Amino acid sequence: MKGSMKKRLLNPQRLRKVPPQFSWVDHRLVRENYFPRCDHSSWTLYLFLVSVADVDGLSYYSDASLMRRLKMDDLQLSASRRQLI
Repeated sequence: MKGSMKKRLLNPQRLRKVPPQFSWVDHRLVRENYFPRCDHSSWTLYLFLVSVADVDGLSYYSDASLMRRLKMDDLQLSASRRQLI
């Protein structure tokens, strides 16, 4: 693979595990009523990160790239990330 990056898990305890009832987006978001907890920009960030994640659920986009692609400023990106966490 040309230009491949060596990746490492930042927090092995948070490694994504695909649930048995897997759909493209985890059903717990609906069942456990997560949607009202975050604003639209947070869900935009979530969808982008899920879309570009590798098999381990990891993605490597800089803040500058995320802000450009998602049309967010640094405060909005930071707030979106905090809501998702």
